[in-house]
Amino acid sequence: MNMDFKRKLPIPKQIKEDFPISADMEKTKAARDEEIKAVFRGESDKFILVIGPCSADAREPVLEYISRLRRVQDAVADRILIIPRIYTNKPRTTGEGYKGMLHQPDPEQASDMLRGIIAIRDLHFAALRDYGFSCADEMLYPENHRYLSDLLSYVAIGARSVEDQQHRLTASGLDIPVGMKNPTEGDLTIMMNGIRAAHHAHTFIYRGWEVESKGNPYAHAVLRGYTDLSGKALPNYHYEDLERLSDAYLASGLAYPAAIVDTNHANSGKKYLEQIRIAEDVVHSRRSNADLRRLVKGLMIESYLEDGAQKIGENVFGKSITDPCLGWEKTERLILAIADKV
Repeated sequence: MNMDFKRKLPIPKQIKEDFPISADMEKTKAARDEEIKAVFRGESDKFILVIGPCSADAREPVLEYISRLRRVQDAVADRILIIPRIYTNKPRTTGEGYKGMLHQPDPEQASDMLRGIIAIRDLHFAALRDYGFSCADEMLYPENHRYLSDLLSYVAIGARSVEDQQHRLTASGLDIPVGMKNPTEGDLTIMMNGIRAAHHAHTFIYRGWEVESKGNPYAHAVLRGYTDLSGKALPNYHYEDLERLSDAYLASGLAYPAAIVDTNHANSGKKYLEQIRIAEDVVHSRRSNADLRRLVKGLMIESYLEDGAQKIGENVFGKSITDPCLGWEKTERLILAIADKV
């Protein structure tokens, strides 16, 4: 093999034993899980916001952001259910560049996966313990999910991973909502096939075990826009796009039809300020059509303390080092505006 085996990493069970959650944390997460799943079952009218930095690059600014979200969540708790984004893996189209906290707990230093595993668990742990938030993370690597499985209430599967068999089968064995994005070229059939696979039971190999999954009825669609053959970013959040997805769900016969709309990525053309307009457009579509109100459960928004993005090494506190994000003042106004309209 053309690779070096550097060191044996601890298995998830060992990491969980070294950094165990308390009984109170376990109860908080269980209550959060049920509250979120009630939205996907259609038993709760709360509107979900999966919101936070493009990538969680440092502990202190992320927790400062989480502390501000806590205050806003308490103010809109009767209408909005916030699931903070703490995305600790960063997918790279070409494999080059910063790959997230799991790989580089310090973006200015070399990769250190052991420190990364501990750092990502510590960050999600602090969000739950100190602020009562069980959060969302992207399942970029299915085999790594169990390092955080007792802390997460939402998992995202990205546009480049949604067609992968192992992602689909692993999603079928989770007991929390899994958002499956449409692929980068926009084919909804591929996304719907992924959701269908995740809803069903399977037998497969996972972390060296033969496992049997029970199926996950909370796997659902995430519309993130797409890129055409010329490389142009095109949206799929408009009223007609939502109707098309509603029809696809109706034809599928799947339980709990549900969608989250990603306001950034190809939907915004990575013009992060467009997220405000896109969020308002989606909320308006829901208000105009009862079927879409039942289908669209929330939004996915990229937001941090400061507007925009910076290069690694500039060290502006709370400013994204990957995709540009909405700053805090705009974020707070947007959340309150959404709460008034849902």
